[in-house]
Amino acid sequence: MSKRIFITATNTNIGKTYTTKKLIEAFSRMGLRVGVYKPIETGVDTLPPDGDDLFQCALRYNQALESLSIKDIVTLSLPLPAAPFVANNGQPIPFELFEKSLEKIEALCDLVLIEGAGGLMVPLDEVNMMIDLPHHFNAVTLLVTHCNLGCINDTLLSIKALEDASIPYQWALNCRQDDASFETTSLPYFSHRFETIYRIDQDIDAIAKALLDTITH
Repeated sequence: MSKRIFITATNTNIGKTYTTKKLIEAFSRMGLRVGVYKPIETGVDTLPPDGDDLFQCALRYNQALESLSIKDIVTLSLPLPAAPFVANNGQPIPFELFEKSLEKIEALCDLVLIEGAGGLMVPLDEVNMMIDLPHHFNAVTLLVTHCNLGCINDTLLSIKALEDASIPYQWALNCRQDDASFETTSLPYFSHRFETIYRIDQDIDAIAKALLDTITH
């Protein structure tokens, strides 16, 4: 079985796909064959936009993935842009659905990046939440968080959820150009609380290495 990394975020539109593409590039620079997988994508008309974006990026670095199709990369595509519980009308989602696709991808790579949908507490069905996927996949998790005012609360809540679920993780900030207040309103606390602070745009190689180190420990 290849190494597995689950990419999640504090909410939707935080930068999971952007970050996952950066990780594809970083791990490829390390000489690893990288695969991508997005178990569930909602808001899909015909082609899953995030899943296809990841697939095309991974193909540029790992041509062995050409034997796959987008249906292997995104197992469950749903048209309504909502939580899977709502988009799938509350129907149960057996996690066994994901295993066949994941096995096909893993046969072609050393490491697979699995991108979630929304945040950790997004409901999948009556029983499962998004946070149950990295536990099921036995995957190290990367939590992507934003730099807007309120990021302290959102980051700490997600970290607590991961720690309560005993899921090994790293976390990183995806700061954007309009996050001008971050340095004065939020960074002082993060610097006080955490020994290491990663930023996606500056530290992606260090983040990739930290994730590999977390897998091996």
